Amino acid sequence: MSEEGQPRPSFLERLTSWLSREPDNRDELLELLHAAYEKDLLDADALSMIEGVMQVSVLQVGQIMIPRSRMDVVDINEPPERLLSFVIETAHSRFPAVDGGRDDVVGILLAKDLLRLYTDRNVNLREMLRPAVFIPESKRLNVLLREFRLSRNHMAIVVDEYGGVAGLVTIEDVLEQIVGDIEDEHDAFEAETGILPDAEDSFRVKAQTRIDDFNLTVGAGFSDAEFDTVGGLVSHAFGRLPKRGEAVEIGEFRFQVLRADNRRLHTLRVTRLPQARLL
Repeated sequence: MSEEGQPRPSFLERLTSWLSREPDNRDELLELLHAAYEKDLLDADALSMIEGVMQVSVLQVGQIMIPRSRMDVVDINEPPERLLSFVIETAHSRFPAVDGGRDDVVGILLAKDLLRLYTDRNVNLREMLRPAVFIPESKRLNVLLREFRLSRNHMAIVVDEYGGVAGLVTIEDVLEQIVGDIEDEHDAFEAETGILPDAEDSFRVKAQTRIDDFNLTVGAGFSDAEFDTVGGLVSHAFGRLPKRGEAVEIGEFRFQVLRADNRRLHTLRVTRLPQARLL
């Protein structure tokens, strides 16, 4: 109750009051949301997710897809023993299945379906494949997420304007744009040091990773005289707390923010710059 004896406005009423100015564009809407956060009408996690939802409505598949060169695919012509070994090593739940080349995707293979090979080595792999979904690079993420939900698919193959395979995208990739990194038990085990190899010369790094540990793991030479953590180094380079999706080049590396809220950085993708690889 307020001092006048009137009931205090609910959270929804307070938020509606802050948003009643009817912003004219996305920037004004974000300003209102940040003002609501400053007034304790939104917590940091809620604000971060709302920003993620707004970002999903404008991002295209080509901006977040796993590129063709990094796709883990299975060739249905491979012997069952080799297939099983590859699936266990990569630890994915589903794979694009190809017939010889990466442009000839014939379906999606679920890892759990391979259990049938332990009881019947004569099983036909083609009969186990699920239909593959093909989408253009220009499809917006909010549209793709809706299609994933309706079709109950978890993976789509991304094709370029010529019909060639450009990469793949999963429902997890889309959801991570809203809620940040979704780490499964395999990720958590590998990321105990705070640094997870993501691709050749690319790493996913927790912002709280100590600079000396980062230097030792990736072969960098950053000083820890002013900052103890990678997140501190990156924030200093921006001159402010950066937002999700922003990137900056420091020395031989490019640092992109994967997850952050209004108080601190959480996760970064660190990539060694091409010119540095030649040195």
